[in-house]
Amino acid sequence: MDIFRWPVRVYYEDTDAGGVVFYANYLRFLERARTEWLRSIGIEQDQLRTELGIIFVVVSCNIRYRKPARFNEQLDVTVQIGERRRSSLTFEQQVLRNGELLCDAEVRAAAVDHQTFKPRPLPAVISRNPDA
Repeated sequence: MDIFRWPVRVYYEDTDAGGVVFYANYLRFLERARTEWLRSIGIEQDQLRTELGIIFVVVSCNIRYRKPARFNEQLDVTVQIGERRRSSLTFEQQVLRNGELLCDAEVRAAAVDHQTFKPRPLPAVISRNPDA
């Protein structure tokens, strides 16, 4: 899979009293980039729920903050698929400013039944898609 890039601008609401992006807001940037990656391969999360009864839940997240981002900066958030299992996949993600690494994360998401939250196999569109 090629690396998917999603641009994001830092808004005032993203920053803390120190004038830098509040640490938890990086998780929002990462989540939004994963959602946009799904869209880029033709998948809408609400469609997965209504048509297949599947939702994705984050089961682990390991994040490392390296340098701060500040108000009004333009960032790129990347998504690359790492390990795929029967019911889960790992996302390798980075937050960059002009190519400079600010933050990197490994996020594992599992496919689960939207009512029971029991594991379900990854949808074929993801498990068999070379772009995924």
